[in-house]
Amino acid sequence: MSKLVSTGIAILIALIIFASTVFVVDQRQFAIVFALGEMKTIISEPGLHFKLPPPFQNVVFLDKRILTIDSPEADRFITAEKKNILVDSFVKWHITDPKLYYISFGGDEQKAKDRMNQIVKAALNDEITKRTVRDVISGERSKVMDALRTKVSSEAKQIGVEIIDVRLKRVDYVEQINNSVYDRMKAERTRVANELRSTGYAESEKIRADADKQSTVILAEAYRDAENLRGEGDARASRIYAQAFGQNPEFYKFYRSLEAYRSSFKNKSDVLVVDPNSEFFKYFKAPGQGK
Repeated sequence: MSKLVSTGIAILIALIIFASTVFVVDQRQFAIVFALGEMKTIISEPGLHFKLPPPFQNVVFLDKRILTIDSPEADRFITAEKKNILVDSFVKWHITDPKLYYISFGGDEQKAKDRMNQIVKAALNDEITKRTVRDVISGERSKVMDALRTKVSSEAKQIGVEIIDVRLKRVDYVEQINNSVYDRMKAERTRVANELRSTGYAESEKIRADADKQSTVILAEAYRDAENLRGEGDARASRIYAQAFGQNPEFYKFYRSLEAYRSSFKNKSDVLVVDPNSEFFKYFKAPGQGK
């Protein structure tokens, strides 16, 4: 009986020792094997691996996936025009050099995030202090992110990390300057509205002046055409009269005398002082004279 117990204990101890010498590396992990506290091997390929039992060797696992640093609160920065803005950013990163990463942070992921937050804030401060609020918000936002990514990447390599992307999620004014910004926007919109209104008034005056000019030209041309037609009609009438009266000059003289009598004695109150024997009364005295 005692022999069976001893055998069982021996088998159990052997299993424990064997289990302590076997470890599995996941495809999402790096494994660093330490021998008596000294870094010996870095394993990046997934699978089953062996090591000496503790305390001779132990294993530390590091996450090799793409990780995200997303700041919970926006950070305040000062622009080139000495105005405060709030910037909310995030960083995508992953470990590329497990040995350098472990030496830098002892495998503590939170320390790595804190360090990269410091790097990003310093790079952001350098870029934003060189630009105006307008540039950071809209004009050169993509340039800011490109420069930020370049600076952060160069520093991240020194701690065994690769920066995949750096983005500005939100850029906003601090509460204290919102009112002044809104007032400036309102003034700008008012100025644009006044310019459009004055431009519209000038255009309307131009259109009105052009319409008046066209109206004057049309009336002048119509009057000219009417006078031409009237003149042509008078000329044609005179020509017809001349042709008609030319056939009998004596009758024409008689007709013209009747017209003169009608015009001269139109009213009873009219007074005409003239010699009765004058040529004016020739046809009045002898209407049948001449043919």
